[in-house]
Amino acid sequence: MPKLWNETIESHRNAVREAILETTWRLVNERGLLSVTMTQVAEGVGIGRATLYKYFPDVESILRAHHQRHVDQHLEELTKFAGSSGPADERLHAALSHYALICHYRARHGSADLSALLHRSADVADAEERIHGLFTQLLDEVSASGGVRTDIAASELADYCLHALGAAAKAPDEAATSRLVELCLRSLQSD
Repeated sequence: MPKLWNETIESHRNAVREAILETTWRLVNERGLLSVTMTQVAEGVGIGRATLYKYFPDVESILRAHHQRHVDQHLEELTKFAGSSGPADERLHAALSHYALICHYRARHGSADLSALLHRSADVADAEERIHGLFTQLLDEVSASGGVRTDIAASELADYCLHALGAAAKAPDEAATSRLVELCLRSLQSD
């Protein structure tokens, strides 16, 4: 088969997969987690059920794939902030700010049932571990320059930051989220 044909098939499959992910997410948000069937997803995408089953075995696996895509995107963004050039304290500030915004907006997308379903997977635990490692490394770097307290291990400070910024989920707006980040940063400062 010519290379162009393979690329066309692959792009079609990607487009169908993307339509499945987005349609399922929309239907679950409109109708509720337990109310969406594979038939409804297939109809919403405009494909047959048999085709849908070639991509995913059930609604839960579609939702997990949609969620994993977002988790991967967030990890990529946080890694970019942490690994960019510039002083470590500025990179820490940027990464903490972005993480707080992730927490803030995550609480506004989907129901508590959906969140409970998606956040119990091993993939999410792995992502949380990677985020923790990223912040631990950043805090170690800032600590080396005397920018954060050294009486507490960087790993424990990372735990603190991640839990403290989880409160951004209840922040009424981005300004309140920014204030949480500033509070977190002030509490990390060395005496």
